[in-house]
Amino acid sequence: MQERQNIAVFVDYDNIEIGVKSTLRREFDVSLPLDALKERGDIVAKFAYANWSRQEPAVRQMAENAVQMVQRLPSPRGDKNGADINLALDALEMAFTHKNVNAFAIISGDSDFIPLVNKLKAYGKTIYIVGGKAFTSNILQQNCHEFISYESLLTDDVRVIPERKYVSAPQRDQAPRSDAGAPPPPIQQQQQQGGGGYRRGRPQPLEVAQAMPLVERALSVLQRRGVQPQLGLLKSTMKQLDPSFNERSYGASAFSEFIDRMKSAGYIQLHGTEGRYTIELLSGAAAATGGAAHKKDDALPLLRQVLDIYKLDMEDGASAESVAGWMSKIHADFDMKKYGFQEFNEFLNFAQDNFMVRMEPDEQRGLTVFLGAELVPQSPEPEPEPVREMAAGASAAEVLAESLAEESATEAAPAAEAAPAATEEEKPSTGRRGAATSRKRTSTTAAAKKTATSSVRRPRARKPVE
Repeated sequence: MQERQNIAVFVDYDNIEIGVKSTLRREFDVSLPLDALKERGDIVAKFAYANWSRQEPAVRQMAENAVQMVQRLPSPRGDKNGADINLALDALEMAFTHKNVNAFAIISGDSDFIPLVNKLKAYGKTIYIVGGKAFTSNILQQNCHEFISYESLLTDDVRVIPERKYVSAPQRDQAPRSDAGAPPPPIQQQQQQGGGGYRRGRPQPLEVAQAMPLVERALSVLQRRGVQPQLGLLKSTMKQLDPSFNERSYGASAFSEFIDRMKSAGYIQLHGTEGRYTIELLSGAAAATGGAAHKKDDALPLLRQVLDIYKLDMEDGASAESVAGWMSKIHADFDMKKYGFQEFNEFLNFAQDNFMVRMEPDEQRGLTVFLGAELVPQSPEPEPEPVREMAAGASAAEVLAESLAEESATEAAPAAEAAPAATEEEKPSTGRRGAATSRKRTSTTAAAKKTATSSVRRPRARKPVE
């Protein structure tokens, strides 16, 4: 019998709140991920980390869902990653002190939690990650046991719901640049594209053909194990191979509906009675979809070409909608769904994990895109100073004395060049006064040499051991 899941929930509120606002133009609703986690087990602890003095509207929401609010005090030097450290320490402490907790849910899209996820997995804990596909690191999605996308939890199927107009002041006040292509699209067009100023609903579903490579791989794994590929076992195997798989991404409310759609498309065949179906991959189905399906990596060269053309326009950052417009202009036949992306922001998030772009979410401006480390020109490294080579048999003290002498000569050279040449009248006389001046200069030079010699301590000769 499978062990019952006792789940501890940890919410990085600042990260998830700004991520949902910048990508979906919505307010984060903690009840949505909590309801989804209740379907997977019992929630035994709920913690949320933020500076709650600045999040007054969310305090009531957390109290209504019985979430314990942990106050994070901002540091005078900045509060970046402050919640990450507190969350990680509390999660590890619970893993050691509460043996009954065998599952952890982290509601965040921050890739900084990857070490925490790996450590909890090493202790045998089940890890759930809840975040948006457009701002959650793909590395974090693939290293948990199950990734629950926030977009799939939205109840409305409407693409965009007018909420309020959003106009970026810097872009609207300035005339469009001559090399930036067509002017920004009107508000009506932005509304259809899911622009930054509109509350966005669930993304358009993908074609079931996009899931065929994963289904084929899961069926091959079950065949090698000698296990009948039933519905529940097939879904768990697909989740194991790809934690980010969700049947709702393909427009199905349940996995059985997803299987029915694949059967209607002619990719699989069902055997047995209802409730005990076994799945069989039809011959030729993989070949029929293999040529049409593209890998996500195949879209990166297309984006690189666009970023190279509009590199100057991205010096101060560009909106995600602008990058999408440039992509459509350069590659008119580009369809992100063919590469397995429901939204263009999800594609940009994938490109960020490949160091091609860098995105900064902002709840007012939306996602701002900058060139990634792979495309930003590297500044030349300074040439190292030449290292003085020690002559054969020379000690370190002698090399140091030689270096000090060269530095003194270098500093004295400009002063010697600036001093006027001594005339015949200014030359010291050979009389008694001149001899005294000459002796004084000689004694001064000898004292300087003595000082330079005494500043370098020579190693004391060791007495040989008999």
